[in-house]
Amino acid sequence: MSASPRIAFIGAGSTVFMKNIVGDILMRPALASATIALMDLDPLRLSESELVARKMVQSLGAKAKVETYTDQRKALERADVVIVAFQIGGYEPCTVTDFEVPKKFGLRQTIADTLGVGGIMRGLRTVPHLWKICEDMLEVCPKAWMLQYVNPMAINTWAIAEKYPTIKQVGLCHSVQGTAEELARDLDIPIADIRYRAAGINHMAFYLAFEHRQKDGSYRNLYPDLLRGYEEGRFPKPSSWNPRCPNKVRYEMLKRLGYFVTESSEHFAEYTPYFIKEGRDDLIDRFGIPLDEYPKRCIEQVERWKSVAAEYRSATTIEVKESHEYASSIVNSLWTGEPSVIYGNLRNNGCITSLPAACAAEVPCLVDNSGIQPTFVGDLPPQLTALIRTNINVQELTVRALIEERREHIYHAAMMDPHTAAELDLQQIWDLVDQLIKAHGNWLPDWVHQHRR
Repeated sequence: MSASPRIAFIGAGSTVFMKNIVGDILMRPALASATIALMDLDPLRLSESELVARKMVQSLGAKAKVETYTDQRKALERADVVIVAFQIGGYEPCTVTDFEVPKKFGLRQTIADTLGVGGIMRGLRTVPHLWKICEDMLEVCPKAWMLQYVNPMAINTWAIAEKYPTIKQVGLCHSVQGTAEELARDLDIPIADIRYRAAGINHMAFYLAFEHRQKDGSYRNLYPDLLRGYEEGRFPKPSSWNPRCPNKVRYEMLKRLGYFVTESSEHFAEYTPYFIKEGRDDLIDRFGIPLDEYPKRCIEQVERWKSVAAEYRSATTIEVKESHEYASSIVNSLWTGEPSVIYGNLRNNGCITSLPAACAAEVPCLVDNSGIQPTFVGDLPPQLTALIRTNINVQELTVRALIEERREHIYHAAMMDPHTAAELDLQQIWDLVDQLIKAHGNWLPDWVHQHRR
């Protein structure tokens, strides 16, 4: 074991995200001398990320070594940890296709990266490349941990576990800790004084407990306060980061289910059949549902990056702030043995007993130098289990399509999607899938085009 870890970052051309993750790593004393192997297929974006990474090293006075690669396997050689963050097909053409083709059928979406026809197509594009990373890892770094930040998270995690069960992997998201901070802000309670426990699947985990520490050391349930604030119109407070996303959907679901979901209202609106309905624009207005939100963000991010990139190029030093991501905590625990707790996505294997063993569950995990150990949760409340299963149906059929190379399961996955099924009839769903497959062309695996229905 070397004195410092070697960390490969696949998809490092996502410079802002790379900055957050690598910045967190460099701020940890035990990791400040790490070797950071940045890899991306786009030489320009890779050079921008290299510049930012080197300036962070300089700004922090770290001794880390930064290397760059356009060859994936070379970047992975001897890696101790592999961080993965990429989007196959990008905003253009693939994200645009995932939104514009469904619109022709009257199917409107908000994010379309996790579930629904957008999430299914993204999974079909993404999983084959994740499998290629797994194959390379087995050849050149078989003991490395994969920290996977790619959507659709649950489909990806499930598919990797099915085909490459020896790969040590965890899917990571910031929704659990991010939402906890949002609720703390609504309640005007410091997040340090709140204790919570969540479980479910990625983007549909729920806080099974959300409590405020009292002066006597006891804890008080905060759900009555959240419900009261919503009924009185005080919650949710205006979004501090995106005025288009007022977060009303999740409070409404809290009212109906008794538990608060961890992913955003704009995401959750398209995971269920309740909020986006043809001829019901009153629902869109009442709950502030931001249709076409993801394309809008992509356009804004591209424009914002132009000025940010110019600032980075001209700056002699770069300010590094701690992010909300789990990656650095995990790497530090794996490397030093210092224990930490994260929320991770792994094969369920009975952690949540009311969900299928093979699905990708999001649960609290303990991390140290022996690895990432998911904790036992048991049964979820039945209403949560039932709702989560509607999403698992789509995930499972998409994974089955990929594993078995069976095109018909793509249609079956779309049929089972709650939002799609609420809007379209069976023939429309099948025709939509046909058009999406044709429009995506070579971005999808060859078998998708070879097996006609």
